[in-house]
Amino acid sequence: MRYTALAVDYDGTLAHDGAVPPHVVDGLARLRATGRKLLLVTGRELEDLLAIFPEIALFDRVIAENGALLYRPQSGEREALGDPPPAALVERLRARGIPVSVGRSIVATVVPHETAVIEAIRALGLERQVIFNKGAVMVLPAGVTKASGLAVALEELALSPRNLVAAGDAENDHALLDSAEYSVAVANAIETLKEKADRVTREPRGEGVLEVVADLIESDLERSPPRVPRRMLLLGRDARGEPVALPAAGVSMVVAGARASGKTAVAKALLQAAAALGYQSCVIDTRGQYADLAAAVAIGGTAPDVMEALTALGKPGLDAVVSLAALAEAKRARFLAELTRRLAALQESTGRPHWLVVDEAEHALPARGLRDEVALPAAQNTIHVATDPARLPADLLAGATVFVATGEGAGGVLAALATAIDIPAPPEALRDPRPGEALVWPRRSGDAPLLVELAMPDRARDRERHDVGRLLRRA
Repeated sequence: MRYTALAVDYDGTLAHDGAVPPHVVDGLARLRATGRKLLLVTGRELEDLLAIFPEIALFDRVIAENGALLYRPQSGEREALGDPPPAALVERLRARGIPVSVGRSIVATVVPHETAVIEAIRALGLERQVIFNKGAVMVLPAGVTKASGLAVALEELALSPRNLVAAGDAENDHALLDSAEYSVAVANAIETLKEKADRVTREPRGEGVLEVVADLIESDLERSPPRVPRRMLLLGRDARGEPVALPAAGVSMVVAGARASGKTAVAKALLQAAAALGYQSCVIDTRGQYADLAAAVAIGGTAPDVMEALTALGKPGLDAVVSLAALAEAKRARFLAELTRRLAALQESTGRPHWLVVDEAEHALPARGLRDEVALPAAQNTIHVATDPARLPADLLAGATVFVATGEGAGGVLAALATAIDIPAPPEALRDPRPGEALVWPRRSGDAPLLVELAMPDRARDRERHDVGRLLRRA
């Protein structure tokens, strides 16, 4: 399962005139029955919400007051995520006859009083922000948004925003949708939200949310990809200086080359780009080449431990490097069988790790013997690094979407990979890659391999949207 949680706004998204229709509640219950988590993210004050929405316990967490209050429906606990409203501001607005509602952190009114609110904040010298929600005007502590409150709830539930679907309709939902992996604007949403969303529903409000719920249950959104992918992993730049990047999911890559040819650098460039965008990785490291990855927990300095790896991966912000260097080769297959079985269960329940790297895969995944026991789970993205790719299982090679070769004779390596799965060899490459370069062949394209200068760590962390050219369209 890739998408493991749904975060929705209340007014104008789930609810119409303050009420959620029973069949919409039923649809959310069906989604929750699949094991996915539900989060309600609203600008409303909690007491108001509890009075009008008796089914609130359907949600695992509620983020109220536009990110300033966390509510745990199962226990009834409340946690303030922002400072209390300044008493002087409330008094000043009421003295001017402006209708206000005051929550734990929020001060709310309606248009056309926004000018008076801004003037009062300035006159009092306060550090408060004004956020609009169609006709509502909300005053909140600086930095408090739906996204900031959601981040607290996701961390508490050990969920990654890279597995989150979010739906909204108004100005204050921009931050919510930006933080999610897959963003939805319901049909009645404001135009600027529709322009940025990955998907705009056909129907408004709860009916639109039910469209997404149905697609999540039926296909995990595989049949409803984003209109334009927002997050791409920069691998490097081609000979013309144009960026070459990979989509965030659905990639299976084989990286091949002689020892010390630079193939590990290819995997590291992608892993660092993935980490910068919030994707979690697990590396099965046979030679101790990946212990220097930032934010990665090294497992197996003396002997690897499956539970230690799973504990690390249980935290979305951590990557794991599982070293097999200290493990006798005779024990590796059995260890991998247990590790991969547990990784498959973790991915089914959490959607993580998002990327899986197998170093020296021809040794970690032998073509014969215990092949069935050590078959790796279907990560959203996989990178198999091999010195002798001819020893990799034929089905793994046939399923790869991208072949990468490094070092002298890289063009011949790509031709050999094509021969191994009985497809035409790629057109001749520009030249062999030099240190810091690689030949990248999206094998279904029919194009010549791209000569790519690999992104260095600082460039791999570049978060701008890239024109990803041929690789995205063909991979």
